[in-house]
Amino acid sequence: MKAKATLKQIAKELNVSVSTVSKALNDSPEISEQTKIRIKEYAKLKNYKPNVIGLNLKNRKTKTIGVIIPNILNSFFAKVFSGIEKVADEKGYNVITCISNESIVKEINTLEMLSNGTIDGFILSVSEEAQKQHEFNHFKEIINEGTPIVMFDRIADEVDCDKVVVDDFDSALHATQHLIDIGCKNIALFSSVDNLSVGKLRADGYLKALQNNNIAVNENLIIKTDSEEDLKDKIETIFENNTIDGIFALDENDSVAALRIGIKKGYKIPEELSIIGFADGILASRRLSPSLTSVSQHGPEIGEAAAKLLIERLESKEENLPYKTTVIKTELRERESTRKI
Repeated sequence: MKAKATLKQIAKELNVSVSTVSKALNDSPEISEQTKIRIKEYAKLKNYKPNVIGLNLKNRKTKTIGVIIPNILNSFFAKVFSGIEKVADEKGYNVITCISNESIVKEINTLEMLSNGTIDGFILSVSEEAQKQHEFNHFKEIINEGTPIVMFDRIADEVDCDKVVVDDFDSALHATQHLIDIGCKNIALFSSVDNLSVGKLRADGYLKALQNNNIAVNENLIIKTDSEEDLKDKIETIFENNTIDGIFALDENDSVAALRIGIKKGYKIPEELSIIGFADGILASRRLSPSLTSVSQHGPEIGEAAAKLLIERLESKEENLPYKTTVIKTELRERESTRKI
């Protein structure tokens, strides 16, 4: 293993003081940019690593962010994490990642375990159980203890903290309007995320689009559940008992189920049935045949925005920095599952 250099060795080699090396590595404004670059490049070459324990004792900062995601199998969360890690790395922060597995108990335990001085702040998306039970006190307690939290995607309006969201309502309205614009008159709504905040917002956007176009709501074409298996069973029933020419699916798995069952039932896609899904994954969008027209949530951008908000708060000298909510705009990506206008 390559030997690690010390501050003293770097200072000696570059003929500067230990204090200058330390300040340069910590981006002090007292040091010129040219000197910072020279010292940082040399430190990297010599495999210099800061003494984290020493930093903790001196600054009471770990330079570590705790990230809690609800589901490791969801490609959207993987994309968000890539954005978090990118910014954290650029800013000199480490990342500890934990999975709540949609459990409020695991979410609480993780918050308690990491908020004992292991991390400086959290970036998280609220678990399914917490949203279902409408229980958010564990977040409030952590914030009151002085550990900041940035919520993304699934948030709790009752918790005062920084947040990063996508425009779920407007995105759903726009996607449903697109189906109407290409001639769809009987548009079904498929949702297995009705217990989540994002699911409710997307369903409201769908209903608003129908209202804007004076299209009567047909409850027989709406499935709102919190179970993927229940959704699949109900999709089969809807196809058997109703005429459908458009589908708006509110989650990646809902989108895949809609496409596969539609094909199984003999629909020609997109000639007879057009489908749009909230889906950021490669499976749903590009690897299915036909490929899925999708609402892209720009996961990496969400992660980058969340990390920037947290680090800004951690490094701010202002004690009562106002909380911010950053809205990331989605994008409707047209592929083979929808007709052209």
